[in-house]
Amino acid sequence: MPTSGSSPSDDTATPERPDSDAQLPHSSARRESRSAGKAPSINPDLQARPRSAAWPVDRYVEGIRAGDRVTLSRAITLVESTQPRHRTMAQDVIGACLPFAGDSQRIAITGIPGVGKSTFLEALGTRLAEDGRKIAVLTVDPSSERSKGSILGDKTRMGALANHPNAYIRPSPTSGSLGGVARKTRETIVLCEAAGYRTLFVETVGVGQSEITVHSMVDVFVLLALAGAGDELQGIKRGIMEMADLIAITKADGDNARAAEQAGQAYERALRLFPPTDSGWEPRVLTCSAMTGEGIDTVWDTIQAYLTHIKANDHFAEQRRAQARYWMHQRIEQRLTQDFFEHPAVQSHLSNIEEEVLEGTLTSFAAAERLLQLYLDR
Repeated sequence: MPTSGSSPSDDTATPERPDSDAQLPHSSARRESRSAGKAPSINPDLQARPRSAAWPVDRYVEGIRAGDRVTLSRAITLVESTQPRHRTMAQDVIGACLPFAGDSQRIAITGIPGVGKSTFLEALGTRLAEDGRKIAVLTVDPSSERSKGSILGDKTRMGALANHPNAYIRPSPTSGSLGGVARKTRETIVLCEAAGYRTLFVETVGVGQSEITVHSMVDVFVLLALAGAGDELQGIKRGIMEMADLIAITKADGDNARAAEQAGQAYERALRLFPPTDSGWEPRVLTCSAMTGEGIDTVWDTIQAYLTHIKANDHFAEQRRAQARYWMHQRIEQRLTQDFFEHPAVQSHLSNIEEEVLEGTLTSFAAAERLLQLYLDR
């Protein structure tokens, strides 16, 4: 299965290994890994792929503009890379693609785990692709706190859509990012738009009330909910509910159809407790079934009605500008944090100061101030 990585490749990244390891027999390579403190591979037949030569920025841009999926995938992996040597090139590729981006519909699909986000997206996405729309689905999988890897299985769960020529599905790991999206989801949106995908879905990781970061990068926020899961009571809380432009009760089929209708009524009552939205839109509550297809078209029609509404009153453009400003500030914070921990003085003193904190001889606040002073005195 694909796992998260940091170096560009055709579709998913392969962890870099020393060139000498590739020449060792399997048993020797495993012994070498153990002696270096690395966990041995679970696949003794795994061979390191040779590193491909770096591409120039123009080659990335030309391939993306031509709609080449391999180039798009390599560019996304480049952007997701954590290696400093990839940072400048990634920004150059994004900058060159930016003039060709923006003319799209960005739609977030969010909800608790098990609500059926991937199933819903396959049902809706397949219909749109069959109608001739070029759609991109950016899915986010949680990263393990222990191994730091991700299963990235959403593409497998959307097999029919993944094989459609008008659809592109890209799974990405959270890599420690909060808010239900990956660290570079917004940059990935720009690349997909430049490749000609005009309908973009962002399927979040499914973490619940904190899943709000995605709201700052999309035009439409669709919340999927289940009947009988206790979500109806969450309607009285601030957070993810008040951000929803549309709530769809999924799995409204068979014996669950009546319960879904009742859940919809509960959500409608809960939404009346919220103040008017900035867009002037009154959020709708619908029911649907990805299994039977019932209500899927109505959900899409409602999404289009909302987009027509916010474009007519200029909320669409205002929201896009506010999002651009927000991500500028976010990028500054991320870059400063990265620069701080990469500073030589911070790196040389960090472990000792951490040890003092662990031993209780130094408070966390005093430790932070000491490290910040080292950084500022450079």
